[in-house]
Amino acid sequence: MLKLNCIQIDRVIEMAWEDRTPFEAILFQFNLAEKDVIKLMRSNLKESSFKRWRKRVNSGVSQKHLKKRNSEINRFKCSRQKSISGNKISKR
Repeated sequence: MLKLNCIQIDRVIEMAWEDRTPFEAILFQFNLAEKDVIKLMRSNLKESSFKRWRKRVNSGVSQKHLKKRNSEINRFKCSRQKSISGNKISKR
């Protein structure tokens, strides 16, 4: 796993909590595979928050896995989302 600064860790956590942001987007931006995101979340969240996140990701409500996603969604960010500084994708 790469060494991330506090701002990057906060962004990864934010992306991990977002239902429509797939793990592939986190891999693309931060070179963190799903297992690395899980480790990061486990080490940076309270145990109860981590369990709630894992339950949500695996519940079917979240679309964290591209295979579970609606095929009509073909982008990483919402078209109405404002650009986020430091976000490689939004700078395209």
